[in-house]
Amino acid sequence: MIKEPKEGIIELIEPHASKILLQLSQIGEKPDAEIDLFETALLIASLDHPGRSIDRYRHHKDRVVESCHKAHTKPSQTAEERLNILQEILALQEGYVGDTDNYDLLDNADLMSVIDRRKGLPVALSILYISVAQELGWDVKALNFPAHVFLRIEAGGERIIFDPFEGAKIMEAHDLREKLKDLVGTHAELSSAYYNTMTHREILARLQNNIKTRLISGEDFDSALQRISIMRLILPDDPRLLFEAGVLNARIGQNKKAIQYLYDYIDSVEAQTNQQAYMQADAKAALHIIKDLEDSLI
Repeated sequence: MIKEPKEGIIELIEPHASKILLQLSQIGEKPDAEIDLFETALLIASLDHPGRSIDRYRHHKDRVVESCHKAHTKPSQTAEERLNILQEILALQEGYVGDTDNYDLLDNADLMSVIDRRKGLPVALSILYISVAQELGWDVKALNFPAHVFLRIEAGGERIIFDPFEGAKIMEAHDLREKLKDLVGTHAELSSAYYNTMTHREILARLQNNIKTRLISGEDFDSALQRISIMRLILPDDPRLLFEAGVLNARIGQNKKAIQYLYDYIDSVEAQTNQQAYMQADAKAALHIIKDLEDSLI
């Protein structure tokens, strides 16, 4: 059964938005492995670019894949040889690189803008590399590294970690450790958990979280709420989004909506068989917020 688009986003861009939101809702019902990472990120970006042709971005990816095919002359290749092809085409020929000058620019997390500008955040560039590699039948996955997305390519038992933000530069353990300390603090040390791979939903969530946090930092709470509503379409089982929606509605004075979202979050947490520590902490915080909001309505 097709879910209706979440309340609060249908007014984004009518009638352009309705079709896109319905597609995203359908994607949200799919198993993770069936989610087309590139297509989903493209659909989300198209909400901010009404009237712009999506097909030209699809054609761009197809052209990049074809260029890789032409460079793929050997019947069997090592991970390093495959990485060299991705680097040659995406980084050197197409010019994709991280935006070090304007890192926090919202365009850096918008796939359409990233393709137009050939610049973006690590997670946005990762979507391009992963999508092209998948079309080639190559194994490239995103690692669950804090504050930065690195990629891992694997072939014939060989694994190589590289950074799409730095032109597909190979990252050794000492490079990752240094980057971690730069990003998180000098106290940080590498953990085996940072080598775990992310699902397609987790990658898309990272992409949208980058936009959401920048909107919140700029105190554009209405736009941040719209972003959460979009995220809920592709992450319908993520209770944290209910908590965030409740907190942001409270910030803009929508107290009744805030209370409902927070109660929904508490109900969702209570239904979890494997509660995470942050869920219990957030549920307690939600109760305190609800009490203050209910008092204000008296």
